[in-house]
Amino acid sequence: MSSGCCRRLTGGTTGFPALSYPIREPPRASQCLPLPRIGRREIACARSNERRWLLEAVVAGGGVEDRKGKGKGICWYAVGDQRVGEELGEKSDENNNRTVEVVVAAGVTVVLGVGNRVLYKLALVPLKHYPFFLAQLATFGYVIVYFSILYFRYHAGLVNDEMLSLPKIPFLAVGLLEALAAASGMAAGAILSGAAIPILSQSFLVWQLLLSYIFLGRRYRFNQLLGCFLVAAGVVITVSSGSSAGSLMEAGIFWSLLMIGSFLFQAADTILKEMIFLDAGQQLKGGSVDLFVVNSFGSAFQALFICLLLPFLSKLWGIPFNQLPNYLMDGAACFLNIGSISSGCDGAPLLPLLFVIVNMGFNISLLHLLKISSAVVSCLASTFSVPISVFLFTLPLPYLGAASSLPPGFVAGAVVLLIGLLIYAWTPSQSPPRS
Repeated sequence: MSSGCCRRLTGGTTGFPALSYPIREPPRASQCLPLPRIGRREIACARSNERRWLLEAVVAGGGVEDRKGKGKGICWYAVGDQRVGEELGEKSDENNNRTVEVVVAAGVTVVLGVGNRVLYKLALVPLKHYPFFLAQLATFGYVIVYFSILYFRYHAGLVNDEMLSLPKIPFLAVGLLEALAAASGMAAGAILSGAAIPILSQSFLVWQLLLSYIFLGRRYRFNQLLGCFLVAAGVVITVSSGSSAGSLMEAGIFWSLLMIGSFLFQAADTILKEMIFLDAGQQLKGGSVDLFVVNSFGSAFQALFICLLLPFLSKLWGIPFNQLPNYLMDGAACFLNIGSISSGCDGAPLLPLLFVIVNMGFNISLLHLLKISSAVVSCLASTFSVPISVFLFTLPLPYLGAASSLPPGFVAGAVVLLIGLLIYAWTPSQSPPRS
């Protein structure tokens, strides 16, 4: 005598009551029969053996969907001794592809971050008297480059009018935050020692965790918080082991707090960019804004605010504002290695150009990583480049003269940093739900 049973599986929340229907006549061949109802999708699955099931998959949102629709629910059910998944394989493959994409993007960001730090040191060899010129070149020159790339991407169909018509107030805020970060960072960096800045820069990660908690509603697991702490501690151990213990307090507490405030502006800038990407997904109806739209308009507003702060910034660098045009002209001549002052500009224009190219690639890769992951992940990738750069400076690099010695705590700091990254990336195993 045949026996029947009914089983209900919920794929989402709904306010409709759960109903089930018995199957009276089992078909001889295995098949699934759709039973239309409002707000639910029911599949009657039968086999030629003695057991029969009626499966009810509730679709979140109360809409009726079929396999040809855009919506995809997650449903699984048992047939005999086997567990059949509906679209779980596609979800798993999508998650795996996204994980691989994030890992590759993070690796590229780390490599470019290391190159950015090393080449900046090399670029200052010919431009040792013109660091302010190099900073302004990175600010104003990139606006031209980014908008040129945006122009070609627009005509190639990668950027549309909807992306360009997004509200500009968030980009204005991005430019303001970046200008304030540059101004406060330059002011504090002119007073603080070189070893103190990388240590204070670890506050950047703390600010990002706090701001993402407040404005993005992120909730972090204990292993993620512990991993971030170990990453910051590893960098501090690596950098501070070769410096005096009192290097942070030599310049005074005010300048240390100002540098920490500079990293607060930078963290707020990255969180705001992440919010722009998230909000654009809703305004573009599921689409994604091109990262060069964010880069171009953000850089343009940053250049605008930097222009307003030029008198203050030039004074920080010891350049009278009335002599700033002559200073910039001499810096351009040294950058191109032409004119009467080119005798002390050995390595130009190759080294400054390499830095400009790598720095631009680093900024683009960092923004791309932020777009596909989060601000915290992009910060961790950037932080990982610090000990690698410290190690590379111990090698006999050209134009730098004698190589620096490896800090005593380098190995210990690097091990702590790696452990922190592994703990952050570790996902605790979860027991499967009961059927």
